[in-house]
Amino acid sequence: MCFNLGKIDRTIRAVAGVTLIGFGLMTQNYIVAAIGAIPLLTAVFGFCPFYPLFKLNTGCKK
Repeated sequence: MCFNLGKIDRTIRAVAGVTLIGFGLMTQNYIVAAIGAIPLLTAVFGFCPFYPLFKLNTGCKK
């Protein structure tokens, strides 16, 4: 399976997601924590649903 997120892109998304989740939980702002789950999940699965719309691919080459 070919993912559309590269290693650097996945790392940045994972760090941003964990940071937002941590900040949201510390401040009890659960909306921010829920928003942080989005980049974390895209990093885990290696697929961003918006990349094909804009014809972006930082993952594998075809």
